[in-house]
Order: sequence, then structure tokens, then C-alpha cells
Amino acid sequence: MTTTDLLDVVPPFITQGSSAMVRLLELPPGDPGIAPHRHSGPVFGYVLEGEILFELEGEAPGPIEAGQAFWEPGGEVIHYTIANLLADRTSRLVVVMLCAPGVEMITMVGAEELAAKESRRIRPPDTSGD
Repeated sequence: MTTTDLLDVVPPFITQGSSAMVRLLELPPGDPGIAPHRHSGPVFGYVLEGEILFELEGEAPGPIEAGQAFWEPGGEVIHYTIANLLADRTSRLVVVMLCAPGVEMITMVGAEELAAKESRRIRPPDTSGD
């Protein structure tokens, strides 16, 4: 057996009574993904194939390629983007989500909250040429 550590993080406190969910996500070619949302608990993921764009509140958006792992703390942190960066192939990833008891795993974020937190969103520099 060979083992490879892909990610080693200290997650935030996990509420007693939380449950775990493992989900396979398949994003068709060019799929922009789900609208801004938050998760009730931490999420850990691994890209099986393809390449995704991943953007969390307070972090610059960036690509995650097949063979790379990622995580997000959940709670009040907005998950802005998880999109397929490939126009010609499906991107597949596995996520493990820890669900706080009595709270939906995914809560969509409304326009009012997005506007209120706009200053915490880090956008990449414009490289389109002046």
C-alpha cells in the first residue's frame, strides 16, 4: 500500500451531532456551477478529473486541478464559485461535507448579503489589456 497526504488542515469546531455526507459532483463542460451559497459545516474535496475554479469569501479565486485537494470552513463563509474551467470535458470531484444538526447543508446567499459582503470578495486583477 502507498499513501499520500493530500491535505492537512485543522477544521473549525465541529458541532456535536453533526453528520457526514460524501458526494460525487460532476460538472459538465463549461458549467458555471451553483450560485453563491454557504455550507453548514466544513467541506473537504478532491478533484478526480478536470479542472475547477474555486472561490471562497476572503480568498482569491483560483483553479484546482485533478489530483489536488481543497477545503472550506463552512458556517458564515460564502462559497462564491465552483465552476468547470474546461469547455470540452466534464470535471469530477468528491466532497466530504460535515453537516451541522438541523441545518441544511447548502444555503443560498441572497443579493442583499452579497452586496453587504462585497468588500470581502477578492477579485483577480484585470488582465484583458487596456
